[in-house]
Amino acid sequence: MKTKIAALLVATAGISVLAVAATSQPTDTTAQQQGLKVATFAGGCFWCTEAGFEKLPGVKEVISGYTAGEKANPSYREVSAGVTGHTEAVQVYYDPQVITYQGLLQSLWRQMDPTDGQGSFVDRGTQYRPGVYYHDEQQRNLAEQSMSALAASGRYSKPLATELSKLTVFYPAEDYHQDYYKRNPIRYRYYRFNSGRDQYLEKTWGDDLHPDFTRFGRDQQQGNQTADKTGGYQDFKKPSDQELRSTLTDIQYKVTQEDGTERAFQNAFWNEKREGIYVDIVSGEPLFSSRDKFKSGTGWPSFAKPIYPASVSEHSDTKFFMSRTEVRSKYADSHLGHVFSDGPAPTGLRYCINSASLRFIPKEELASKGYEELLTLFE
Repeated sequence: MKTKIAALLVATAGISVLAVAATSQPTDTTAQQQGLKVATFAGGCFWCTEAGFEKLPGVKEVISGYTAGEKANPSYREVSAGVTGHTEAVQVYYDPQVITYQGLLQSLWRQMDPTDGQGSFVDRGTQYRPGVYYHDEQQRNLAEQSMSALAASGRYSKPLATELSKLTVFYPAEDYHQDYYKRNPIRYRYYRFNSGRDQYLEKTWGDDLHPDFTRFGRDQQQGNQTADKTGGYQDFKKPSDQELRSTLTDIQYKVTQEDGTERAFQNAFWNEKREGIYVDIVSGEPLFSSRDKFKSGTGWPSFAKPIYPASVSEHSDTKFFMSRTEVRSKYADSHLGHVFSDGPAPTGLRYCINSASLRFIPKEELASKGYEELLTLFE
């Protein structure tokens, strides 16, 4: 069906099928030298899957190709005919310091239908079946955990039909398939819309379709370590409402306890330029660093990322006829602000935070205030 839609567009718009520019593909040695890791997934049409992964922070390159089949070096014509046993797949080269393998898995689930083992939307046949092809045992374990959680989420009425197997060999597709969505934007958009993919994903995931994928998996890597290094905030017990009213100013209470918002350009830290960290006004748990603060022009403190991904939690906020992502502190559960996807590289995020939810600790006071471990942020 993908070929038929492309052919129809060629006939109606006179667009050439082939792109002659060659694709420069990273090698394993190059990836290792750059500190990158590799993951292999199948999510139906590889034009769409490649486009989805290449938009993620921390993803450096995505290669479309074929895997899990029988014939060596298959052609697109052979694979699309369903005679080789392969499925269309992508290899994702990513920076694990920015995005984890768990984050990539969460993106995969939001790009396709994991319950359809016989195709992908309008593309029918096992050559479009979904799959996770792990490179090592760590990836296998993480994939199993993620798939189990997805199956238990109640999001789908049918069981998962996503293949999980060890990667044997991956064959890059022909050059004209690489970066197809960039080289052939009109045909790609026409195909994607008519495939029904986006309509299905929006219906299935709703407001949770575009979370911060860089946050997934960070709890396992850093969560407990974070608490230990910063004073054991996992044992923090939130004061009573009476105590909070007596210790917080009116605006601090309104923001942190009643989900309020302070005035832009009329708050303590929107223009703060000193080096240091910003901690929760209620618990003292460290949240943001001046190293990640940037001038957004909004009138509120803006950060590209938290010090530790596990230190903040995200929640859907549909108040005021808007759909936003609220940010709260993990242990005190203070309302902090919201996170948006219009921030600077490499995360592409903007944590827009109320000053009233924060206390600033200058770098020179970190040791005396009990945050000595975080001096390494400024080395």
